[in-house]
Amino acid sequence: MSEIAQYRRPYWDTQPEYLCESYASTQKRSPSKPLILLPQTLSEVTGPVFGHDTVKLGDNDLTHHHAGEPIGERIIVSGRVLDENGQPVRNQLIEAWQANAAGRYLHKNDQHDAPLDPNFTGNGRTMTDSEGRYEFLTIKPGAYPWRNHHNAWRPAHIHFSLFGNAFATRLVTQMYFPGDPLLPFDPIFNCTADEKSRNRLISSFDWEKTSPEYALAYRFDIVLRGRDATPMEK
Repeated sequence: MSEIAQYRRPYWDTQPEYLCESYASTQKRSPSKPLILLPQTLSEVTGPVFGHDTVKLGDNDLTHHHAGEPIGERIIVSGRVLDENGQPVRNQLIEAWQANAAGRYLHKNDQHDAPLDPNFTGNGRTMTDSEGRYEFLTIKPGAYPWRNHHNAWRPAHIHFSLFGNAFATRLVTQMYFPGDPLLPFDPIFNCTADEKSRNRLISSFDWEKTSPEYALAYRFDIVLRGRDATPMEK
């Protein structure tokens, strides 16, 4: 049996801290004792993934599952999923969820008084192809208040969950939009200390992918592990 590849850990300041003073809810859910480093075993690097069988054609289109068109700016979000060596992560499940154009989630705990959109539920899923590519058609989400601090508003963002090749490559993160004026004020975005790493969370405008008279486009590549890993959502 060939030797199983290990995973290199990211640099110390390229991922958000579990406890971030400006991000209020981390004070309740961050570990209160030092973490215990467990050695990687065969199960971490070869463990099974799940959920692929239920992905259907069109699940990556968040705009056409209801009676009418959702309100808001149509966008195409695409990119590649890569491992720590820059190689494509093929045939992997990506799940995405977001608020609607008014900045409200379809969830009982969301009490923001912005309107719900009956034609937008805000979640989708897809699989990467042989080159690690993925694509979603959706609506640009709106900003919303979240009461973390005075006049706290979350920048527009889309959540992503990826399972990778093994449990050790599971990643949950958020994608932001270039030029958002709320980014300098957002504790979740800013809790990754290293600026270069933090900016990996910002998508880039993708002119080549834009669909004329239909949708703008953004590119968001995701690296699952290693020194160039996309910061995780914590």
